Amino acid sequence: MQSVRWQWLKATERRLWWLDANLNQGNLVVLDVRSSIDNGGDRSSFQKVHIPGSVYSSYTGDGWRESRDGVAGLLPPVTSLERLIGGLGISNDDVVVIVPAGSGATDFGSAARVYWTFRVLGHNDVTILNGGFAGWQAAGFEVASGESGQGAVTEFKGLLQQNLIASLEEVEEARGTQAQLVDARPSDYFRGENKSPAARAPGTIPGSRSLPHADFLGEGGQVWYLNQASITERVNQAELNPGTRTIAFCNTGHWAATDWFVLSELAGFEEVALYDGSMAEWSQDSNRPLQVAKKGLGKVLDWFN
Repeated sequence: MQSVRWQWLKATERRLWWLDANLNQGNLVVLDVRSSIDNGGDRSSFQKVHIPGSVYSSYTGDGWRESRDGVAGLLPPVTSLERLIGGLGISNDDVVVIVPAGSGATDFGSAARVYWTFRVLGHNDVTILNGGFAGWQAAGFEVASGESGQGAVTEFKGLLQQNLIASLEEVEEARGTQAQLVDARPSDYFRGENKSPAARAPGTIPGSRSLPHADFLGEGGQVWYLNQASITERVNQAELNPGTRTIAFCNTGHWAATDWFVLSELAGFEEVALYDGSMAEWSQDSNRPLQVAKKGLGKVLDWFN
C-alpha cells in the first residue's frame, strides 16, 4: 500500500469510505487515541464502541508524552517510543491511521501530536481521520465492541528526525534570526491575560506570532473537524512566510501540534518544527523575557518574573 498522507487532501466523506474499504488490509493499523481531553473517552469507552479492528492507546496515559525536570509534555526518548509503538503491534511496514475522539478542538491536538511523534521517528506512512471516531459514527459506518484489535508485540525502530524538534537553545537563538515563532495558544494567553498552570508566568515569547490552534477547527453535527477552508486565511493573517523555518509552541507542546500539522503537512511550509518544552520550559527561568500586551494600548513590554 502506498503512503496515505495524500488522503488528507480528499473530502472527509471520501476518507471515511476509503478507510471503511481498507480496514482488512494487512498492513493497515487504525490507532484510536481517545482520552479525557474534551470528554473524548477512555479505554472503557473504546471497549464499548470503536472502529472494527482498531487498536487503542490512551494519549494521556500510555506514554506519548512525559515530564522531565518539572516540564510537562516532552517527547520521550526514542527507545521508550519504540517500545510503546512496537507493543501496540505496529511495525515500520504498517500504515497508521490515527483516530481522535472528534469531540473538540483540543482533542484534535492529541492526534496531531501522535502524528508528529511518528514523523519524528521517521515513519511517514501515517495520517489522521478528520472528525475522528465521532465522525465515523455519525456517518453510520460499522462499529465494534470489545478489546483492542492489536496484533502481537513487534519491533518498531525509530530514526530521529531532529529537524522536526525545536530545542530551547534554538528558540533562544530564533529571536535573533529569521526563524518564525508561532504561538498556538488562544489569544488571551498570547496577550498575557490568561496563564496555564504549566507556565510560571503569563505572556509569550517576544517576537512570536499568534496563530490559535482552535481557529483551524469547527463543529458540525456534534463532530469536530479540521476546517481546511480556513487555513490560507488564518496563515495569511499571521503574516507567515512559508519559506522560513517556523517553530510552533504553546504551553506543553499539545496545541502546538495542531499548528505544526497544519503548517507542515497542509499549508506547504518548507520547514516546521515543534518546541515541545513550550512555555512550561521557557518560563522556568526568570531571565528569559516574556511579552505581554499593556492594557488599553497596542504596545507590548518585556515582563520579568
